[in-house]
Amino acid sequence: MNIRATHHALLARLLPDDRPEELTVRQGQFHQVVMGSEHVVCLPRTPAAAARLPRRAAVLRALAGLGLGFRTPEPLARGGAPGSDEAPFMVLGRIPGEPLEPAALHDARVADAVAAQYAELLATLDRAGSDARVRAVLPHTPEGRWRRLAGDVRAELFVLMSDSGRLRAERELAALDGLPHLTGAVVHGDLGAENVLWEWGHGLPRLAGVLDWDDVELGDPAEDFAAVGASYGSDFLGRALATGSRAETGLPTRAAAIRGTFALQQALHARRDGDGEELADGLDGYR
Repeated sequence: MNIRATHHALLARLLPDDRPEELTVRQGQFHQVVMGSEHVVCLPRTPAAAARLPRRAAVLRALAGLGLGFRTPEPLARGGAPGSDEAPFMVLGRIPGEPLEPAALHDARVADAVAAQYAELLATLDRAGSDARVRAVLPHTPEGRWRRLAGDVRAELFVLMSDSGRLRAERELAALDGLPHLTGAVVHGDLGAENVLWEWGHGLPRLAGVLDWDDVELGDPAEDFAAVGASYGSDFLGRALATGSRAETGLPTRAAAIRGTFALQQALHARRDGDGEELADGLDGYR
């Protein structure tokens, strides 16, 4: 589906300084994101994602007041209420910068600079988790989350898997056994490379901002370290852990266990949202 064509009139109204046919579109798990020169339009992929837009706007407003040291999207407008003929949308301020290509880390100077900034980003989120204002606004990871995830995967996804896929899933779910219930840090929840923006200067990247806070909660920072490892590999993750002096806390083991369930988590969210494309992608290695 060409989102620029199907939503031409809406995009022309929301992004009047841009030509709709020239806009960049990025596909996220929950939204299609249309990039204008000054603003960004988020178009939910499913009705379930549309229903979450009000909460997403509230979370972004809360994050803006935390002084995190990097930019987060500013919600500017929302539309397409239930019963309206207009497609649901949210307009955000655009953060300058682009995601970092993994190949850039082949340069040791770049890898060191990026690892240090990731470590500081995650340390900032860790510290923010002790702020009383934050703890009053953000949801806490529910106790027994990983046990429920395992049960839900077995109940909802195993019927869609091959025998070998179910065996693989059982191994990955077993690694979650015994993970502690932690709620001390702000956890982004989807800190993959596509959601972290960088600007370049003097041959090195500088962290500009972080996008897509749909899954933010108070939880275990291992979740965000796991996403960093999934994007850039275990060697880079080890560098970021060492830079942040986190390697001796049990965090690497927890991050590895959580990372092993990312495809299952994606598939489970997609099945519940009715998103066949994301479901098929998440179950690709289990069929």
